[in-house]
Amino acid sequence: MYVFKDRFHAGELLAERLMEYGGRGDAHILAIPAGGVQVALPIFKRLRLPIDLAVTRKLHIPWNREAGFGAVTWDGVMFLNEPLASALHLTREEIDRVVVEEKEAILRRLKLFRGDKPFPDLRNKAIIIVDDGLASGFSMLATARSIEERGAKEIIVAVPTASLSAIDLLKPHVDRIVCLNIRTGTVFAVADAYKQWYDLEDNDVMEILNKLG
Repeated sequence: MYVFKDRFHAGELLAERLMEYGGRGDAHILAIPAGGVQVALPIFKRLRLPIDLAVTRKLHIPWNREAGFGAVTWDGVMFLNEPLASALHLTREEIDRVVVEEKEAILRRLKLFRGDKPFPDLRNKAIIIVDDGLASGFSMLATARSIEERGAKEIIVAVPTASLSAIDLLKPHVDRIVCLNIRTGTVFAVADAYKQWYDLEDNDVMEILNKLG
């Protein structure tokens, strides 16, 4: 059963839960493209905070690009789900090949989305990381670790929906999790929480970035 009309609706509901950060000079939004950018747009409008992108990619399973066994960030922070990689019998060569492929995809997206724009200074900031949902949680975990290494004083994860296992994975590593819909069970798909769901292309992200100014 869906909970949100679409990503924009989910972002509006999340913004209501984040109003205490509105207008704070020490707060900053980081959206994970692609889906997180749509969710972040209403939050940006309501909270009137600086916003930027955290380009993190899941390490896809070679024969199923929709599923992942870890994640890597724009600045090289990487987490592997070692038990899953072992259960899938992934070789070191296969893992390395996926890592290289995803790092190349990150570089392409950084050039497209950011150009030569420097990454913001996150020291002593409260960082709100936004995505459209958490399945395994590894992409968010890698992003949070990168932000922690950059000196953030508080890390807030803001997502419309997540699996309980992803929430449990993240809890020890962040200061706060704002999630409107936590689901249990052996099968979880972020898309199940949305009435209207579609994969975003890079041009969709660019259109939203233009609205962010």
